Amino acid sequence: MPNTEQDDSNKQNTDNTRLDFVRQIVAEDLKAGKWDGRVVTRFPPEPNGYLHIGHAKSICLNFGIAAEFGGQCHLRFDDTNPEKEEQEYVNSIIEDVRWLGWDWNEHLYYGSDYFKQMYEYAVQLIKKAKAYVCDLTAEQTREYRGTLTEPGKNSPYRSRSIEENLDLFERMRAGEFPDGSRTLRAKIDMLHPNLNMRDPVMYRILHAAHHRTGDKWCIYPMYDWAHGLEDSVEKITHSICTLEFENHRPLYDWFLDELDVYHPRQIEFARLNLTYTVMSKRKLLQLVQAGHVNGWDDPRMPTIGGLRRRGYSPQAIREFCKRISVNKFNSTVDIALLEHCLREDLNKTSPRVMAVLRPLKVIIDNFPEGHVEQLDAVNNPEDPAAGTRKAPFSRELYIEREDFMEDPPKKFYRLAPGREVRLRYAYFVTCRDVVKDKDGQIIELHCTYDPATRGGDAPDGRKVKATLHWVSAAHALEAEVRLYDNLFNRENPDNVPEGADFKSNLKANSLETLTSCRVEPSLAGAEASSRYQFERLGYFCVDSDSSKDKLVFNRTVPLRDTWAKIQKAQKKK
Repeated sequence: MPNTEQDDSNKQNTDNTRLDFVRQIVAEDLKAGKWDGRVVTRFPPEPNGYLHIGHAKSICLNFGIAAEFGGQCHLRFDDTNPEKEEQEYVNSIIEDVRWLGWDWNEHLYYGSDYFKQMYEYAVQLIKKAKAYVCDLTAEQTREYRGTLTEPGKNSPYRSRSIEENLDLFERMRAGEFPDGSRTLRAKIDMLHPNLNMRDPVMYRILHAAHHRTGDKWCIYPMYDWAHGLEDSVEKITHSICTLEFENHRPLYDWFLDELDVYHPRQIEFARLNLTYTVMSKRKLLQLVQAGHVNGWDDPRMPTIGGLRRRGYSPQAIREFCKRISVNKFNSTVDIALLEHCLREDLNKTSPRVMAVLRPLKVIIDNFPEGHVEQLDAVNNPEDPAAGTRKAPFSRELYIEREDFMEDPPKKFYRLAPGREVRLRYAYFVTCRDVVKDKDGQIIELHCTYDPATRGGDAPDGRKVKATLHWVSAAHALEAEVRLYDNLFNRENPDNVPEGADFKSNLKANSLETLTSCRVEPSLAGAEASSRYQFERLGYFCVDSDSSKDKLVFNRTVPLRDTWAKIQKAQKKK
């Protein structure tokens, strides 16, 4: 079972609300007067892909801490790799962060804003004999680096003079050398037990146009060099990173200490892992490029754009991030918890409507031909202020095909020959006849209704065991409905046999498209991203493919709450 326990270091503050360990550090710093009482965090995505649910955890943490402690969170694009970065990704990230409900005000920054300053800082380290130009190839650099059990070896170019290094570095910037021929490396310690401290590369030569700076630069800073300097320039107080950067923190500190510049505190927390999901942008890109999904915003993708298109609300995602909190150990969260948070929000906010996904025609023989009754239907029982709407009722209706069985088993209580059921908001009806086509397929049911049961129980006290949803055939709108499921068929998609990769765990039927659905007429003109509960069926969202001539809905999540069942089972243990 995925681990959803929280870290023991999370403590309570004086008003008895729980503080995770990161917020505890921030609170203690404020109490001690550190950073002059300021709290400045940052969310620093690389614009090389779309954000996913794992990034939402970091967004909510960084922006949330700034909001809770009266501080400011910066949105900063770490755009130091022009080969993989695009303006499209920048635009999508801005949209996603805003959609989640956060605002950076005027504090929008780019790592590329600081390229000149980073270069000048690199020159300072060269002048201090703390950096040198190295001619080793990438493969040779890896060989000289050593391993966890074997020490590294000094580069033969490590002893170059300050003057030679300054000259070569300037010529690197001027574009004199080809890609990969030289790097600038920090001069630290090739025997250091932390491999990140073994003379790491600070700059590489890359003749590639940058999406913001064009061809102005042909040397680009490495992440470890750029990261700390960006934080320093922006006067960040708490640089919050995921756990894989813990081993990089000594290098973060070394660079800032050697330059003797403003020095934020780096704090690491465990990233989000979710069942039936991959969180690697590289792997998500593979899915997009190979056509396994229909783009980054495919509703099966864990991207924020995909979740938004599927019908997730920002409130549900923020509540999920709040519940899982942050900790200092890696664990996996069950996707059922995310869906539980979603249902809680949608149950309170989504209007109820009736829709039939697999229609079966019903003719009520004793209902007057041409007569239409407008019945009152409740918009949301969770919200009395939501009021009611009118649902047209006529002689010809559609019900779900699975709500009828000609020869039902013992515990099937829905419609069957001779059986009476309730139609939601309408009448009791009884099936009298079944019409089949030449192939023996049921195409039509003939029923009768009891006029005395409109909107309530039978006057004689008789009961029925099932209530069915329906739509009027003459008034219903045609719609396409896309039923989405998990993209992968295993809790851990990366768990594969030797020689296979994560794509071997893709689920073959993660999308089912229904093209002959019927929905009630109140949905005419429903806007894209509008969310509804289709009664008895689940929560659905109007897709961006919809038009005035064609309604398209995505199933956001079924009604059944598997998280509640999981919690109930755990309590019994």
